[in-house]
Amino acid sequence: MPFSTRLLIEFINYRTALLAYWANIFLLGAMLYLSWLRATRVGLVKSDTHPKVVAAIYRRIWTAQSLYAFGAFLCVFHPYWSIGFIVLMQLYYATAPRYERRRQSKGA
Repeated sequence: MPFSTRLLIEFINYRTALLAYWANIFLLGAMLYLSWLRATRVGLVKSDTHPKVVAAIYRRIWTAQSLYAFGAFLCVFHPYWSIGFIVLMQLYYATAPRYERRRQSKGA
């Protein structure tokens, strides 16, 4: 990430730098998905982990990757729209688990 982030900072108005950043995010997401797939298949996940949790993690990765792809598409209109979407996505994924835990604790 440091290289693509620096590239984006240095050439913020160039779509190519932005697409390099998005490609990096995509590759990281793909590796996360493959790692989770491998971990679930070879038994590295605790056996008492509910199948809904495993499915939720897959769904979260796919959702994030789809939203990142949409963000990459936004650079067609203007690079700043895409960068703004990056910021919103990062804020959402940084704060969403906290809200989820609150809902579960209130419901219990």
